[in-house]
Formats: sequence, C-alpha cells, structure tokens
Amino acid sequence: LFVSLLAGLISSSHALDLAPRQWSHLPGGINITAMAYAYTEADITVDPVLRLEDVEMELDTWAIKHVRTFDLLGKSARFDITQAYQEGSWSGLLNGSPASTARHGLSDNFVRLAVNLFGAPPLTAGEYGAYRRSMESETIVGAGLVLRLPTGDYQDDKLINLGSNRFTLRPQVGVQHTDGKWSAELTAELALYSDNDEFFNGNKLEQDPLFISHAHITYTFSPGHWAGLGIGFDHGGESTINGIGKDDRRKNTGVALNYVLPVNKYSGFNLYYIDTRTHESVGMDTRTLSAAFSLLW
Repeated sequence: LFVSLLAGLISSSHALDLAPRQWSHLPGGINITAMAYAYTEADITVDPVLRLEDVEMELDTWAIKHVRTFDLLGKSARFDITQAYQEGSWSGLLNGSPASTARHGLSDNFVRLAVNLFGAPPLTAGEYGAYRRSMESETIVGAGLVLRLPTGDYQDDKLINLGSNRFTLRPQVGVQHTDGKWSAELTAELALYSDNDEFFNGNKLEQDPLFISHAHITYTFSPGHWAGLGIGFDHGGESTINGIGKDDRRKNTGVALNYVLPVNKYSGFNLYYIDTRTHESVGMDTRTLSAAFSLLW
C-alpha cells in the first residue's frame, strides 16, 4: 500500500491515479504506514496563449501514507491520509527563448474514507486468517470518498505550483472479484472541484467534473507477494477562467505495473511504474517510477 503523487503544470491539472487493490479485504484494528519515493518526467503541452513550447518536467516526490482499518456500522472500513514533499523543475521555450523554473515544498494533503458494502466482513486479526483460508472465491463491492485539501505550497503570482489552492472531492465506487490466485478490480470516480479565486494574478479558475475509471488484474504468488497490471482512462475537466472556457478538456489513458515483495508478514516493498498519455491538444505525457516500503502494526 503506497501512493505515487504527481504535480501538474498548473493547479487545475489532475494526475490519472492507477492505485490497485483499493477495495481489498483487510482485518480491522490495524495500522499500515508506507513511505515512498517517485521520480516523474513529463512532456507538457499547454494553452497557446501562455506562449510556452516544448515544456518538460522532472519531479521528485517523497510521500508518507497511513492507513487505519476499523468497523463502520457493521462493515469493514479504512481511513487513509497521505502527505508528500516534492522538488520539481520545468523547462521549455517562452516566446521562443529558453526558460526554466523550479519549485520545492509540500504538496496538497489527501484523505480517503472507504467502506466495503458487500463482502469483506469486519474481522479481527485472529478471525481474518481463518476466513481468508476458507474463501477460494470472493466478490467485494465498495464505496469511497477522496478529499484533496488545499494545504500545499501555493503562490498566486506563479503559474506553476505544487498546491492547488482549492478542494477536490472524488466519490468512488468499485468492485473486486478474487478467484484463487487471480483478482480483477474495476473502479469509477468523479472528481469535483471547488473554485480557485486566487489563480495566477487574481483570476478565477473553475473546472468541470472529471470522469475517471481504472481496472486492474493481479496475480498472487504467495501471501503478500503479488504482481499486477492496471489500465485507466479519464475525460472531461474543462477549465474556465473568469467565465471564459479554455477548451482544455482532459482525455488521458494510462498503463501501470505493480510488483510487491514481502520482507515478512509485517512489511514489504512495492515497485510501481505508470505511463500516461494525453489525447488532447493540452495535457501531459508522463512516466513515473516509484518504490515504497510499508509496515503493518
């Protein structure tokens, strides 16, 4: 369990998140803490009015995530909180001349509450082992809510920021089916954005909802040792500045690879690679490689 956080060119950017096993059955009353490092490089195409060309980004992210599982009204539930520190550099042509800038600081804080509505009963750690051994096949249906808080570094006179200076709400629904060593998962999300009234020199930024879907298939070699492949798609999210539409609708696809290797039953390493591509005239093509270490206690 870990997170890979990306920052876009401007505060209205949204990274396609392809995290697998968001609905996995976990015993109640446990804590999981994960620390991750991610390196991202991106080729960025921006609104022509900004007079920027051939923009590239390199971003280092150090993140920490904590998960707490619990019983919520007779259902298994989890609460996640994630915080990252980032250092990034952007380079390109401004009015035909080379230009570059850099940023470092905290990114926005993410919190998530998820509840398994069907399957995955709330169990203690002692009950959980016996239950998992008896379940060759299982289907889980869950719902979640992710909240991005405007806590990251933000300067209203800068176009490039690590923080977004607005709230983002992402309701989620998902289903996961496990049969033997194989597991398939499908998640649908809707990103809803509050307004940013301090966007780049006093402008007002609004953004339409962004629709997100992603699917994963994983194979478990042994308990805690698994590999997975994920694909994702998002579309929508057109921006409006001072009431004028920017014709910058998002349409991205992504592919992700995951490999998790346990150290023991309380800890493990996670290697993760994601490649995203934009299919619109404004957007980012990104490549991210990350590694994480998680500890259960």
